[in-house]
Amino acid sequence: MSQDHLDRAPAPSAQGGGLRPTGPLVAGFAPPSPPGPDRIEGRHVLLERLDPDRHAEDLFAANQGQDWVWDYLGYGPFADLPAYRAWQAGMAAKADPYFYALRDRATGKVGGLASFLRIDPANGVIEIGHIEIAPPMQRSPAATEAISLMIGWAFDAGYRRVEWKCDALNAPSRRAALRYGFAFEGVFRQHMIYKGRNRDTAWYAIIDRDWPALARAHQAWLAPGNFDAEGRQRQSLSALTAG
Repeated sequence: MSQDHLDRAPAPSAQGGGLRPTGPLVAGFAPPSPPGPDRIEGRHVLLERLDPDRHAEDLFAANQGQDWVWDYLGYGPFADLPAYRAWQAGMAAKADPYFYALRDRATGKVGGLASFLRIDPANGVIEIGHIEIAPPMQRSPAATEAISLMIGWAFDAGYRRVEWKCDALNAPSRRAALRYGFAFEGVFRQHMIYKGRNRDTAWYAIIDRDWPALARAHQAWLAPGNFDAEGRQRQSLSALTAG
């Protein structure tokens, strides 16, 4: 290849130093703590540190006969309760991912799981994933509030960036990311192989300066006045976060 076609950094200018652009200094940043609370409480949902003795049976029953809920996850479906309990036990022993069971306060039943993962305190980055909401909890205030509480916890703890990633073919997860206010950042092609299949991964994120306005939108959606006597929303979260 000709030298004329090689990219070269420009020579520093004799006048003005020729400094190349760099990002702004992050003043006052202290690495936040890893996730640790055993319990996060909301109006509609309780997030409880995963414990297979308390959570496996409810959630196995809620997912039974609904094998499609595992389509975009790297595990499942599970043949029986002992197999599912064993998987939960393995996940509960980990610090990353850090799993929560989602207990619907209206029913008292566990209806889903979610975790913090790829926890990077040094850079202030954390991801929310391994989200599995059983059909009885789907499209409920409890399910929405659970993710809102996790986002809020992360920013309150001092994280600068909260990520959401999913299979690019997982349309419901991609809609959910936008509904919560995550910004789409692109697709990583051939990012993973799971269950023998290719996965292109869609990336989304909220950063700390975005969260105050989004938090107000989440609070407005969750307010009791946003639901009628039958529990139907008056204003959608998507409309509230669209700005």
